[in-house]
Amino acid sequence: MVTIERGDAFDPDCPTRVVLDRIGDKWTVLVIGSLEDGSLRFSELRARIGGVAPKVLTQTLRAMERDGLLTRTVHAQVPPRVDYELTPLGASLTGPIATLTDWAETHLTQILGSRDSYDAAAEAR
Repeated sequence: MVTIERGDAFDPDCPTRVVLDRIGDKWTVLVIGSLEDGSLRFSELRARIGGVAPKVLTQTLRAMERDGLLTRTVHAQVPPRVDYELTPLGASLTGPIATLTDWAETHLTQILGSRDSYDAAAEAR
């Protein structure tokens, strides 16, 4: 195992870029936001997020578990119950992600307007 005190996102060989890919993924962002208030089962998580295929959600949850952002708890019952919950590391992302989500929601109209203007200008050329 490699020990790194602090990464450098501007170094092309630094694993920080892999971490940024993970936390910058829209499904990861939505999973973290969904789990902010506590654990959820797979079906509850999928319903809260909306529009995510089961395979994609499963892949996202596995990657997040591997990265230490959430835990997966299997309860021995019939039918089996699996709960997903943020770890302290995952929970530490809720503030920054809430800030980014708020920014996106607040500036959505401006972004869409800019896209429309850009596309109209591109068509006129």
